[in-house]
Amino acid sequence: MDSDQCSGAGSLDWTSGALAEGLECYRTGDYFLAHEHWESVWLKCKEPEKTFLQALIQITAAFHHLHRKNFKGAASLLRGALRRLDSFPGTYNGIEVETVRESVREWLRALDREELSPKLAIPRIR
Repeated sequence: MDSDQCSGAGSLDWTSGALAEGLECYRTGDYFLAHEHWESVWLKCKEPEKTFLQALIQITAAFHHLHRKNFKGAASLLRGALRRLDSFPGTYNGIEVETVRESVREWLRALDREELSPKLAIPRIR
């Protein structure tokens, strides 16, 4: 893990190291590995980046659960991620947080109705 990934100065570097590797894994659907990369950075972060990364990690874990048909676990993780993201502005550390929140809410509505559609897009991070 690159120690400068979480500088504590209010910014996360998504262009290299574990954050970039996790982002690539997330985009290709390898949610478990994305979670592992991001968690290695999260462990060394201070607030508010720690809470922000924890929310993104919960989203990756939720989609890992969805692929394993654990819908209840996925919904629980998405709710936790949404609670953590609620305190962040619309854009934070280069991430369009409001777009992520909207997508998570859409997934939660679908999970609550038990109507998962292949048209639902995975929350876009970055």
